[in-house]
Amino acid sequence: MAEQEISQQAPVQETTEQKIFDAAHELFVQKGLDGAKMQEIADKAGINKALLHYYYRTKEKLFEMVAKAIIHQGVPVFRKKLESDKPLEEKIAEFVDSYIDLIRLNPFMPVFIISEMNKHPQHFFEKIMPAELPKPQKFIRQIEEAVAEGRIRPVNPQHLVVNIMALCAFPFVARPMMQMVLGLNAHEIEAFFKQRKTEVTEFIFAALRPES
Repeated sequence: MAEQEISQQAPVQETTEQKIFDAAHELFVQKGLDGAKMQEIADKAGINKALLHYYYRTKEKLFEMVAKAIIHQGVPVFRKKLESDKPLEEKIAEFVDSYIDLIRLNPFMPVFIISEMNKHPQHFFEKIMPAELPKPQKFIRQIEEAVAEGRIRPVNPQHLVVNIMALCAFPFVARPMMQMVLGLNAHEIEAFFKQRKTEVTEFIFAALRPES
């Protein structure tokens, strides 16, 4: 979290930093990077704009700080789930649940990650992503064992991992298109996203069911 990056010897700065983080996060969720204004962030944090610029010279740097904090919260959760000893089916359901919740609560994240990985890959992996990334090896072994035992149909584990992530993330990445194509208003699209956890999990399990 951002507050952990501030010296423990400066409690006033720590409080100000957290207020900026909370205000920026709320506005980035509501309006995205382009829609949120520095003056709005300063007003919501209860500080003047000059002080906000003292901490963060640009909105882009502030946005990166918020995104980095979310990534550093989420990645250890996903790593723990993928590397746990839980059964494959339970692991898939928990991963989908956590992944969709994270994106639903932080809808700007998928676009930010895709954009930064393509524009500044070295900076993204060295400065934004945590050093310890999720290791899918145990998850992949579980898939291979389930195939060998006949519990699921033959499937390429790497493709399954990508399919799960894509099913979770794509509707959020393409939200404007999804909303237009499906003819959903703002309230309806939120309800649609909340249903995704159940829909994606059931779809994956159905796709893995062995042929009778």
